Amino acid sequence: QLQASGGGLVQAGGSRRLSCTASERTFSSYVMGWFRQAPGADREFVATISWSGQTIYYADSAKGRSTISRDNPKNTVHLQMNILKPEDTALYYCAMGTGWVTFPYWGQGTQVTVSS
Repeated sequence: QLQASGGGLVQAGGSRRLSCTASERTFSSYVMGWFRQAPGADREFVATISWSGQTIYYADSAKGRSTISRDNPKNTVHLQMNILKPEDTALYYCAMGTGWVTFPYWGQGTQVTVSS
């Protein structure tokens, strides 16, 4: 089970730190990812991080503005988002992956709304 938190209302240019805590005892064995879905749009990839934290991928929209990190002893993954834009407004989901492509386990999402 994945529990995401940290969403809220933020002004354009501001920052937000999302967190996701897993109840899975083998958390450190999984790739973790953040995805988002804006109203009327498909869900899209934001960032992923390997089990060790050494390999990270970002969507072009997140590069330079976001940082994904994980704390394996705490079963937690974070997404630090800076210089937020109104187009970043979306429901943000964390997911646990068995690889870089397959994410069978999803959290409930946390809403980020960026006002202009």
